[in-house]
Amino acid sequence: MAHLIETMAFTGDTPWHLLGHRLPPKQPIDVWARSAGMDWTIRETPVRYMSEGPETVPSLQTLESFQDHKVLYRSDTQAPLSVVSSRYQVVQPRAVLEFYRDLTEIGGYEMETAGVLKAGRKFWALARTGKQAVLKGSDVVDGYLLLATSCDGTLATTVTPTTVRVVCNNTLSIALDGTSHAIRVPHNTRFDADAIKQKLGIAVSQWDHFMHRMKQLSECKVKGKESLDYFLHVLCGPNAHEAIRKQGNTGQPGLPHDRALKTVQALYEGRGRGAELAAAKGTVWGLLNAVTEFVDHERRARSPEYRLDSAWFGQGAAIKQRALDRALQLTS
Repeated sequence: MAHLIETMAFTGDTPWHLLGHRLPPKQPIDVWARSAGMDWTIRETPVRYMSEGPETVPSLQTLESFQDHKVLYRSDTQAPLSVVSSRYQVVQPRAVLEFYRDLTEIGGYEMETAGVLKAGRKFWALARTGKQAVLKGSDVVDGYLLLATSCDGTLATTVTPTTVRVVCNNTLSIALDGTSHAIRVPHNTRFDADAIKQKLGIAVSQWDHFMHRMKQLSECKVKGKESLDYFLHVLCGPNAHEAIRKQGNTGQPGLPHDRALKTVQALYEGRGRGAELAAAKGTVWGLLNAVTEFVDHERRARSPEYRLDSAWFGQGAAIKQRALDRALQLTS
């Protein structure tokens, strides 16, 4: 099976996805580009096709160009990446790293991981912002900034304020009241790093408010069957109870998510890393972290690479967002 990850690098402790090559701290952008496999460019060429000659001369063939679309390919291997509209605005792998240059050199940020997914069709970089909060029981949460993009139309160029719970490396995007603070630039628009950084100040300023809400989660005790109700809602949908009732009447086996439900319940009840800390034990914060740990570390996936892709950009990210939204509802 082909790996999703082309190359990856990290500094500091081994990241939650357990992938990549370790670098010493505070390496320059040039070193990151080489070590993370991001020192190549995306090239483009028109889509071409071979047309047959007229009926009178069928053997006459001509190479034609289709100007409405273009092929993107790698400069180093010449491998094709995608076919996109001629209006598609490419963001280069190096541009993702360059976004962090002044943030790391003068802004106090520190690069922590960067890499390439899907043979070059998706790439990202993650940096620690220097923001940190401590909930009761020494439950430490650090602030990060994730920049990711694609060259196949599957992901807009996205800058996402993100948190990492240190005790278990659970990752969670900062989003409150159903509103994400991610900044998205569609690929029909030019990526302007300076303009994004102007907006970024607003997004990063939400850190204190977000952590205030997380503190509320850590102070909200879970009663009776609230944990099961929470996990059913997050993993199975708002109509899960009705589905269970119907299955009980027909004698059918349990829900398709039975394994997931048992796993998150066990993580919440003590098996999860940090589940016994005061902030998490018996609280809504503990419920949320049981789900994020399940998505980041326990959820079935073809490989760690697939799990990473899902946890940040796919179905896993959607599950974590539902978990956060539901947790906030329980404390409102």
